[in-house]
Parts: sequence; structure tokens; C-alpha cells
Amino acid sequence: MTSDPAPISLLLVDDERTLREPLAEYLTGQGFAVREAESAAAARSVLREHTPDIVLLDIMMPGEDGLSLTRHLVETQGLPVILLTARGEAMDRIVGLEIGADDYVTKPFEPRELVARIRTVLRRVEKGADSAPVPADDFLYAFEGWTLDPLKRRLTDPEDAVVSISTAEFRLLRAFCDHPRQVLDRDRLLDMVQGREAHLFDRAVDNQVSRLRRKIEVDSRNPMLIQTVRGGGYRLAADVARTRRTAD
Repeated sequence: MTSDPAPISLLLVDDERTLREPLAEYLTGQGFAVREAESAAAARSVLREHTPDIVLLDIMMPGEDGLSLTRHLVETQGLPVILLTARGEAMDRIVGLEIGADDYVTKPFEPRELVARIRTVLRRVEKGADSAPVPADDFLYAFEGWTLDPLKRRLTDPEDAVVSISTAEFRLLRAFCDHPRQVLDRDRLLDMVQGREAHLFDRAVDNQVSRLRRKIEVDSRNPMLIQTVRGGGYRLAADVARTRRTAD
């Protein structure tokens, strides 16, 4: 006899009790195992004891806001995050996507749409994990003296010094390393980096490229590695080798 699969574990973070509690009840009825938190501090407390499969996170909360918590979740735990936003928070949504959130839903929303988005994000995360051509800990990217470690998400410069990069910058650089010397337009980059169809936010890609250039280019105003292709997008103008990992 085979046991039933464990339910999807979900952390719902929202300070608005009249929204949080009915939504938690609805999601539980849809088969999710839901934990609730009324603040970022409460969410961090939950996360010390339990790692969910996905986080639903309100942007506007007293104390630490949802964007700060999103950055923490993405950079330290790699958790998928769906932001719950008010209609007037367009810039916050863009920032949220830039720092690694997987999707957003605008309040008020239809709960069935939210469930569909949750399942879509989880399928995408699972597909991304399954489609890796080589185990992440089995190789390093090397280009023009730089090394990108996909397991540790660590970038080192030609002098072997570690250069700090955000999750969004890591995803962007890895996309370039997977497609060296190929022109990648904004839509394709956004799909690869964010894992979602978000053409309305293509400026997010430009911002990420600018930040990445400041870290890897000798002169970010005259980039030689990540080049702009007029009318096309961007390309990594370097050959990329995959080298086997050696013991640290």
C-alpha cells in the first residue's frame, strides 16, 4: 500500500486578520497545510521551526515590510514567494520581482486564481529543478577569469575575491552563462530569470543588468562583457567553460 503524498506546506504572512484567517481556511480546504503569521517577525519565528514549500506574503505590513522579508527568503532559503499587493503598489511589485519573488496577486483577488498561481509557481520550481542538465554541485562556470558557483551562488573575480551578488543578479548571470554569445531579449531573460511571463516589467531586466555590470565590468558605462544589442536585448560576449568542481 502506498501512502498519500504529504500536502503542500504554505506559509501565509499578512497583518490583516480579516483577510488572513478566511484565506487560510479556504487554502486548507483546497488541500494545503497552512501556517499563519501576522508579521515578518512572526514569519521568521515560524521559519526557524519549519520550512514551507511556498510563502504568500503581504507587502505592506507594520515593522519589517514584505519586500525585506522576501529578500531574506529568496537569498537565504531559496523559497518561492508570491506577493499579495494593493492596487497602488506597482513600484513595490516591480521591486519584489527584481529581488526574486516568483509572482504577485493584487488585492482584492479571487481565491481560485490564487490557488492556480500557487500551483503554477510550484510546477515551475519543480520543473526547473528537474531540468538541470548537470547536478548543480558538479560544475562551475568560468569566463574571462570569473567563476560562478551555481551551488553556492558565489561569484569570484579574476583575483579569486568573492563578489557579493543578489539572487536576481545570480539568476541573470547564470542565464547568460547558459547561453554565451547569444542575444537574449528582455522577454526571454525575464522568463528565465523570474520564471514567469511578465513583459510589463521588462525594465526590471534593464535594472538588473545595470547592477550586474557595475560588479563585473571594468567600466560599467562601456561594458565589454554584457553587451547591449540594439533592438534585440543583451548578450554575454565571452566564451563560458563548465569546469568540474574540486574539493574546497
